[in-house]
Amino acid sequence: MQIRARMSMSADGYVTTPSGWPALTADPAFVSGESHGIREFLEGCEAALMGRTTFEPALTNNRWPWPSLNVFVLGSRRPAGTPDDVVLDGDPARLLEKLRAANQGGDVHLIGGPRTIATFSALGALDKLELVVLPLLFGDGMRLTPALSPDTALVLESERALPGGSVEIVYAVRGRTSDSPARDADWSPASQR
Repeated sequence: MQIRARMSMSADGYVTTPSGWPALTADPAFVSGESHGIREFLEGCEAALMGRTTFEPALTNNRWPWPSLNVFVLGSRRPAGTPDDVVLDGDPARLLEKLRAANQGGDVHLIGGPRTIATFSALGALDKLELVVLPLLFGDGMRLTPALSPDTALVLESERALPGGSVEIVYAVRGRTSDSPARDADWSPASQR
């Protein structure tokens, strides 16, 4: 099981529009549940893990966004209309234990904003950070950092161009850069040739 966060961001580094919507929704090429590589991403996932802020709007959707996934929500109260099979807990470590106990070997889609991702990253439970960089500039909105620590050590695994001009970048998360062996930067005009 790997816990994989996937989110979109503008080319100038914002994960939400200035009005607070997820960056992906501003892309004219966006089709909910279909575009930007989401189908391929979800093929290996058996569960969705998210915060209450991401979960609650789904309760009023015409279609349930996670029909084939087990859903785990970080929240202190059970919102009205929550399906019975949704696991909800206000303690992130305890919710993570429940998720691991229920896992059948598939991956987990960590859905949410930077705070939710940072919460599980701080528990050492973020294995991959997948970013879809959109060919848009927002100038304002919410940034991925500082909620997700700039100390997070990322190792590039892959990148690919997506239809519509977006780029998918997949990183393995290796803890914190302070946990990595120190390495002096080698920048000089000679090193740039």
